[in-house]
Amino acid sequence: MTAQRQILDRAAELRTQDGVLARLRADAATRVVVVREGRLRLSGETVLRVPAAEVGDAEWALLGRDADGTILLLAAVPAEHDSIDSAPEETWLGLRDAGLLSPREADLFVTAIALASWLADAGFCPRCGTALHLRSAGWSRHCATCDEEHFPRTDPAIIVAVESPDGQRLLLGANANWRGRMHSCFAGFVEAGESLEATVHRELFEEAGVRVRDIRYIASQAWPYPRSLMLGFRAVAVDEQATPDGEEIVDARWLTRDEIRSSLAGDGPVGLPGRASIARRLIVDWCDDESGARGEPA
Repeated sequence: MTAQRQILDRAAELRTQDGVLARLRADAATRVVVVREGRLRLSGETVLRVPAAEVGDAEWALLGRDADGTILLLAAVPAEHDSIDSAPEETWLGLRDAGLLSPREADLFVTAIALASWLADAGFCPRCGTALHLRSAGWSRHCATCDEEHFPRTDPAIIVAVESPDGQRLLLGANANWRGRMHSCFAGFVEAGESLEATVHRELFEEAGVRVRDIRYIASQAWPYPRSLMLGFRAVAVDEQATPDGEEIVDARWLTRDEIRSSLAGDGPVGLPGRASIARRLIVDWCDDESGARGEPA
């Protein structure tokens, strides 16, 4: 689900129009994506769009225009919601459950979850505690007491595929939260005052005792848990010494391409991340690239 270009037309020019949400909700042609507790509904491999009249009480926002020009709204609803309780529970899916969607559906899916999370969490001013008023068709909130304008926040995080000095093996780690069921690339949040490259160096050394070189940016992915942006990199280890910290990372191992290919097929030595994640893309890209370690030190 790594989008290389803007896909969803977010119709930003409509956000400043007075009463735009009420007007669009009243339009029978408008369609709504409903999000409940970080989950929404799919019909096959398509995000379900419903008429606004079916939704009822919700936090509303403008998502944009669909491929055919239809206006799309977001409705973030509480856990218990009378008008949608009849929907089967198994049809409500989070990002990790959704599988591989088309770029357009994935973009809509992630945007809806990210914006709904912010609408649910940002009801009060963090500076003075005053209840905030919605603006910009759901894309900002205003504090009448201290006149602050608040916007959806994105927290940057790095994720790195680390290859051996000869380029023939990939280092993957098992997070303690996964209880040994999965190995993945190393990741961590960017701290205040850090560059992305500095975060790569720090996280790899803290989690696995690994020094790296030749850092290369690959791609990014919105990852709304609840509001992350994952920035994917490749890097080369200075040597093959790796010692997991024992707290966050409980195992770190070097895997060959053959071992990773068998793991991707489901019968290898480790479990790997699902198809929706940038971690899997980084692993697959490395596995398919047999050119070996290269680049300039960073």
